[in-house]
Amino acid sequence: MRDVVDDLIWDEAPDHAEAVAILDAPALVPDALTLTPDVRVFCDDWRDAAQVDPDLLVEHPSDLAGVDLALARLPKSLAALDEQAASVQGAPDVTFVGGARVKHMNLTMNEVLGKHFAAVSASLGRSKSRVLRAWGPESMETDWPKVRFHDDLGFAVAAHGATFGGIKIDPGTRLLLTALDGKGRTPGLEADDALDWGCGNGTISMWLARRGVRVQARDVSWSAIAGTGIAAEVNKVSVDATWGAGLDGYADASVDAIVTNPPFHQGVAKDTSDTLEMFDEAARVLRPGGQLWCVFNSHLPYRKELNARLGRTQVAAQDPHFTVTVTTLREV
Repeated sequence: MRDVVDDLIWDEAPDHAEAVAILDAPALVPDALTLTPDVRVFCDDWRDAAQVDPDLLVEHPSDLAGVDLALARLPKSLAALDEQAASVQGAPDVTFVGGARVKHMNLTMNEVLGKHFAAVSASLGRSKSRVLRAWGPESMETDWPKVRFHDDLGFAVAAHGATFGGIKIDPGTRLLLTALDGKGRTPGLEADDALDWGCGNGTISMWLARRGVRVQARDVSWSAIAGTGIAAEVNKVSVDATWGAGLDGYADASVDAIVTNPPFHQGVAKDTSDTLEMFDEAARVLRPGGQLWCVFNSHLPYRKELNARLGRTQVAAQDPHFTVTVTTLREV
């Protein structure tokens, strides 16, 4: 469904093009097809990609190179914007038109686009939204994806621009790994197979795989799945990583453990419906007696819900900012 941002992007776009790239803006596909049959769509979020004719989807951002017009929803992440801009280079004259709500924009976005284009300008605001227009491609080669080896953990992680956490390892994940290793308040993880749900840059998957666990990974972000796959190749481990929403496609009672550092650990959660649905999905996929290991901001009241929806929940580790819980699925 189109919104004011999509409308503004389209209104600010040129009225002709030979080849069009659509980035994270599935609602603009029908409009783009009025300009040219050569429309190439890349969506990082699986739910956006699911709205698009599969024949129009490209498999990798690099497949967008050579277009003369790019229409994009500006991501909040500057790294993601950098990869967007880099991915549409190639033609001698390409125009980039990206829009967002003003509250999600900042002047550094102009600088990022200025790295890849000779000129950048901003539209007038409308309905609390604005468009950045860039032209004159600099044809710089992309430096995505990126890989970083973490000496303290003994493995590398990898990231595309939109991968949550980039090539860093955030403090919540570090606390989770400490607990999984049995260095918290509870025994560590014991499982033959485990699912890394919301795998991000692959940190948890790499940790599990290097300990001989059969690992599956799932994320709604293409960048996360691609990054995890690269990390597995670099570290010479096996991870079955799939791109999708929730745990669609995973059989009931099919894994010993689910380990997750999910998005709900950030900020103040006002709407907990997504989180509660996530707990219910975990209960479906875990085998009876299986464990859900989870990390979230310490102020979030999820231990009670985990107890009610899955089973006995213990605090495995805690610091002033994060809480790690381990929940054992009750046996029916």
